[in-house]
Amino acid sequence: MKIALFGATGTIGSRILQEALRREHEVTMVVRDQNKIAGITPHERLHIATADILLPDTVTEAISGQDVVISAYGPRFGAEDELLEAARSLVEAVRRAHVHRLIVVGGAGSLETQPGVMLMDTPEFPEEIKPLARAHAQAYEIYKTSDIDWTYLSPPPVIVPGERTGMFRIGTTRVILDELDNSRISAEDYAAALLDEVEDAQFIRERFTVAY
Repeated sequence: MKIALFGATGTIGSRILQEALRREHEVTMVVRDQNKIAGITPHERLHIATADILLPDTVTEAISGQDVVISAYGPRFGAEDELLEAARSLVEAVRRAHVHRLIVVGGAGSLETQPGVMLMDTPEFPEEIKPLARAHAQAYEIYKTSDIDWTYLSPPPVIVPGERTGMFRIGTTRVILDELDNSRISAEDYAAALLDEVEDAQFIRERFTVAY
């Protein structure tokens, strides 16, 4: 497939990039600043496009002709509300460019720990992360009310670089816990789960989550 990827230089986005190339997809990294690609290893199926995710006109041009758009975009600290601008821009651009699907790297905070109780509303949730969690939750609502084919993949509360095992559990709206009540996954396995969804769509216009 032809995949346009935003946020490819981040922790999660870089793993998505490598997983997509490993599976022999054509990937277009969409970046705002060409200087950010200095450390990226060239690849025959990797292409570069320039766009500002907050400006739908530039996004439309960058994603034209792609089969799937993946957003692993993360805002700067203190600019969390840009997630909402990015969501609106992506929805508009995907519609304009007639791209088949949008898959979003979402947040964990709006997953439920029990019916009606979101993770970000529990006492244990770190206060400093709440603005980002709320912004992710509001962006999710933008995708939910759109008329495009979106998929929203929430990570578990703990996602860090690690090993790619290809073994994980899949859920929908609830935090997935292991036998010790932990909820985690490696960025590599998260990327594998996301590319599985790219290749075999199971959650069109739905959210899902993955964890060990």
